[in-house]
Amino acid sequence: MFDSIFRRRADEQQMKESGRMPPGQSLTQRFPVLHYGPVPPFNPATWDLKAWGEIETPLQLSWPEFNQLPKTRLKMDLHCVTKWSKFDTEWEGVALRTLLEQGLIRLKPTARYLLQHAEYGFTVNLPLEVALQDNFLLATHFDGQPLTPDHGYPLRGVIGAIPERADLTTPYLWKGAKWLRRLELLEHDRPGFWEQAGYHNDADVWEEERFARSSWGFG
Repeated sequence: MFDSIFRRRADEQQMKESGRMPPGQSLTQRFPVLHYGPVPPFNPATWDLKAWGEIETPLQLSWPEFNQLPKTRLKMDLHCVTKWSKFDTEWEGVALRTLLEQGLIRLKPTARYLLQHAEYGFTVNLPLEVALQDNFLLATHFDGQPLTPDHGYPLRGVIGAIPERADLTTPYLWKGAKWLRRLELLEHDRPGFWEQAGYHNDADVWEEERFARSSWGFG
């Protein structure tokens, strides 16, 4: 037990020295499960992904159609607002920009923000320019395996830090919605579930933007 503790502390120090550990974070080797509400059921025969809003034509993809899209693989560091960080995680899925490149989503000039809609009415917002970065993915797989139900199966948004890509904006992990079902393109920003509850709208990990209300004692 003590060996694992010392090893974790050594790994954590290495990440701090390399500049990969944001302020206020601690390294974890686990993948903690944090979400609001129960895990939803999945029926591949009825599941679909829809997009609408500031786009030329609404989009609807079935589960088989979504899985036929070109895939992207990413290795990223995840940073949770609850102060844990997990490094070198491997993901596979469809980049949002792939939907644009395939002509499935044609943005109107007024499109500025992405609102992710998940099961049970959960929402989370991102600037469109951030959602189109290399570090945002509509993910179906983690560590070479399909997502587990408690981590968002069958589809989740995921965003993290790509080492040596300081040009990318990196929000906390909650800015990618688990059990993703809808993509709404907006002209004006609309706070999501946690943002309405007082979490920071931008959520930049390097600025430690955890909560919008300093009275909560974080960030």
